[in-house]
Amino acid sequence: MSYQEEYQSALDNTEAYWAGQADRIAWYKKPETTLTKTDFGTYSWYADGELNSCYLAVDYHVENGRGEQVALYYDSPASDRKEAITYSQLQERVARFAGALKAKGVEKGDTVLIYMPMIPEAAVAMLACARLGAIHSVVFGGFAPAEMAVRINDASPKMILTASCGIEFEKKIAYKPLVDQAIELAEHKPSHTVVCQRDVLPAELNQARDLDWNAFQEGVEPAACVPVKGSDPLYILYTSGTTGQPKGIVRDNGGHAVALSYALNNVYGMKAGDVWWGASDIGWVVGHSFIVYGPLMGGCSAIFFEGKPIRNPDAGTFWRVIEEYGVNSMFCAPTAFRAIRKEDPEGDLSKNYDLSSLNWVFVAGEKLDSSTYSWLSELLKVPVIDHWWQTETGWPMTAPMMGWDNPSEARLGSTNKPIPGYDIRVLDDEGNEVDDGKPGNICVKLPMPPGVAWSIWNNNERYVSSYLDAFPGYYHTGDGGLKDTDGYVYITGRTDDVINVSGHRLSTGEMEEVVSAHPAVAECAVIGVNDQLKGQLPLGLIVLKAGVQIDEADLEAELVKMVREQVGALACFRTALVVERLPKTRSGKILRAVLRKIAAREEYKMPSTIDDESILPEITPLIEARSANG
Repeated sequence: MSYQEEYQSALDNTEAYWAGQADRIAWYKKPETTLTKTDFGTYSWYADGELNSCYLAVDYHVENGRGEQVALYYDSPASDRKEAITYSQLQERVARFAGALKAKGVEKGDTVLIYMPMIPEAAVAMLACARLGAIHSVVFGGFAPAEMAVRINDASPKMILTASCGIEFEKKIAYKPLVDQAIELAEHKPSHTVVCQRDVLPAELNQARDLDWNAFQEGVEPAACVPVKGSDPLYILYTSGTTGQPKGIVRDNGGHAVALSYALNNVYGMKAGDVWWGASDIGWVVGHSFIVYGPLMGGCSAIFFEGKPIRNPDAGTFWRVIEEYGVNSMFCAPTAFRAIRKEDPEGDLSKNYDLSSLNWVFVAGEKLDSSTYSWLSELLKVPVIDHWWQTETGWPMTAPMMGWDNPSEARLGSTNKPIPGYDIRVLDDEGNEVDDGKPGNICVKLPMPPGVAWSIWNNNERYVSSYLDAFPGYYHTGDGGLKDTDGYVYITGRTDDVINVSGHRLSTGEMEEVVSAHPAVAECAVIGVNDQLKGQLPLGLIVLKAGVQIDEADLEAELVKMVREQVGALACFRTALVVERLPKTRSGKILRAVLRKIAAREEYKMPSTIDDESILPEITPLIEARSANG
């Protein structure tokens, strides 16, 4: 069946299509109902089916002869530690830890907060919660206590699972004091904190509340998998950058399992026994979907990596990991490859490694500029595949289907075609569908496929107001873009990344595409600054490649010329400021909203997800001076 036939089949008979896909997983009790509508206007898939996500990810493979296959390759340049954990070993660890949780009163429907670095115990913690039918909420390691306290109050966890520290380059971050402060600030008080002690920085335990990770498990009875309904929550994941009352995205068990099975095989082209690397963190949706649950449910060997791409010891770390474990496919944000390119512009370090196991590389999470795409494609000689999805969807919305015989070809600037089940439309601000090639609001016609989050923890109404009210009958992604005549989707950026220059609505992402193509530019951000005459003007913030020597005035003139030629004079791009680095979240996204506030001299709150707080004081006077002087 061709892509178009498959896609049309999913549109024409949505329930039948996804009822067939449900047969891909091992249910305890197969669902009799495929799709139901909730009482607050969203949807639920496989609500009456019974399953267990931990069973699918671990026990199923042991029972079917994969017990001695490696489930997780733990590789930590940060701590100089490696470990290969088989499915049988993972089953034993998870069952024992789940038994310890159960002995302390954790049961089906309870919530557990996980605040851990990228160590195998973090995956064990997630899977142990799923084994009991408890709902885990992973908070990215390093979140400030106040932000953690808000999440504690919202999720009301029975317990907190943490580690004594995380490691970022040479810096050790003590987690336990942060957890203690968060509990002190929170109104809800979890009964216990379980602490995994790391040799590099052990924590002092509070005997009244804290439990040692290993001692906590001594003498317990291993726990069996607890059947849950397809509609029962698997986890809560709070969207990054949340202020005030957080948005806790809720993922169900049934739709999630079916969607990840479908995506791993069809979108990513992986099969049981393959080696997969999701180069992210469990604190983000990628870590949930494609470090832990997806690859394990699919019987793959997954890389569990703790480190950064440009140190420990150099910018060849990614290439070393690919060679050492025979990685067949990987997923990463473009920012990681830009960081590698900045340190090793010619990619010389890659020549030291055998990368022949690699079939293709997926990128997502931010815009893939043509310069990075070309560099990576020429370096690796494999397809570099841009695709698009969100925390809320939990799995891709657009991508070529690499598991099919004839995947869609790449088109530069596009995240490819919609995946079956996603009826993607481009609407104007009044909700009317626009013509092919015209920009607008990217929306998805309801119902969306399984795996998509359909509620916000403790606040169903907020889900509706955030995603469904703006365009009735559609899910509003918050992204702007267009579709071409062949159905390829182009994401131009968040709708608030559009600036208005003399009445013209212009995408800063389009300008960034042009600027990033300059041979001296490692990465860039274009933001709008206020202008009395034209309303807004673009300001380019430029990070140079390592070793590049260029006069800043000459660079600015060249970039102005490029934008004028490729976007047009109406863009009024006149100012480019060279900076040492750009502020980013820990997942690598540039904090453009904060940069806009700095340029407008507006007050801003230090983002809880920022990777390095020292960058903002460093960059603020430069932006303010340049935006004021033009």
